[in-house]
Amino acid sequence: MGEILKKRLKQNKFSSIEQEGLLNLLITSNYLHSNLDAICSGFKITLAQFNVLRILKGTHPEGYPRGEIIRRMVEPSPDVTRLIDRLIKEGFVERFYSAKDRRLSLARITKKGINLLTKINPEMDKFNSDYASSLTKSEIEILSSICEKLYEKEVEN
Repeated sequence: MGEILKKRLKQNKFSSIEQEGLLNLLITSNYLHSNLDAICSGFKITLAQFNVLRILKGTHPEGYPRGEIIRRMVEPSPDVTRLIDRLIKEGFVERFYSAKDRRLSLARITKKGINLLTKINPEMDKFNSDYASSLTKSEIEILSSICEKLYEKEVEN
């Protein structure tokens, strides 16, 4: 086990199976993240901005306050305000105030933001298919289940 990892890290052995598993997760995460970043950069946005656009599209035509966007992000960012500001500057998002509470600022995806997602999504879907092509559906389900076990306590809190 771990022959590809050993080759990748130019290392003959690991101190434990736990270390081997963690290193494999980190390398895989970096591989996936780098590829997703490359897709997004081709459209002149970051992966975090893509994530925010997807979140806002899910509530369109409504919007979300900053805190709700942070809670829904794959990789929560402490600087979501600036991230949203950059999306507003590019015309992908607009800011408005809640009719129920004028103090509550909400962000909403614009038509331009939806159009951008329409262009990016086929490339993201292709990447999903490409990475998954080396696994069976059953292996993907097992992988997903194992990953959830690793972070389930965080979600429960």
